[in-house]
Amino acid sequence: MIPLLYQDKEFLVCLKPPGLLSQEGPGESLPVLLTGQLGGAIYPVHRLDRGVGGVMAYARTSRAAATLSSAISQGRFQKVYLCIVLGKPDQNEGVCQDLLLHDKIRNKSFVVNRMRGGVREASLAYRVLASRDGCSLLRVVLHTGRTHQIRVQLSSRGTPLLGDGKYGGGSGQISLWSAALAFPHPRSGEALSFQAPPSGGGWEMFCHDIEVLFQDTIFSPNRMID
Repeated sequence: MIPLLYQDKEFLVCLKPPGLLSQEGPGESLPVLLTGQLGGAIYPVHRLDRGVGGVMAYARTSRAAATLSSAISQGRFQKVYLCIVLGKPDQNEGVCQDLLLHDKIRNKSFVVNRMRGGVREASLAYRVLASRDGCSLLRVVLHTGRTHQIRVQLSSRGTPLLGDGKYGGGSGQISLWSAALAFPHPRSGEALSFQAPPSGGGWEMFCHDIEVLFQDTIFSPNRMID
């Protein structure tokens, strides 16, 4: 059973287990499992990499899907992530801005130094929450949604995600988690937010910091981006 944080006739919010596809494709996917669990249509409106887990929203009607997709394009669909990186960024907080090129054949993104075909601008804000044992816990807010964006932007600065073998973080489970979403309800427009902490694996070294973080309601809608 896929854990559900919220559902109504318009949309649902669930916890994606790492290892599942967030959209239908060659492999076990969350939309197919949700259809079997709940019945009816499931419409993806955003995505997470297969190895990443956490909070995800899906529309249950085509109208809700269009409304939520519009909220994303207008910057009214906010996403906050937690990640563990090897090392520590030079600054405790900052903004990463890059030009990214995604190689579809290799399914890998690269930071490049000039605009050309296929290159897209990418931006995120990060804050270091804690550091220990050669690793750092970061809170990341995406300003854009590019393929492997967090993974490649942080890796390019010498701080790859723990367990991210594709971008230099070693073997294991990728330490990236969709911690919170905030967006307007697709029918009423009411401001909503949903959050869930990660657990197990590499997250155990920062379990106290994560617990305090969520107790402090750092992911409430008016504090999603600060």
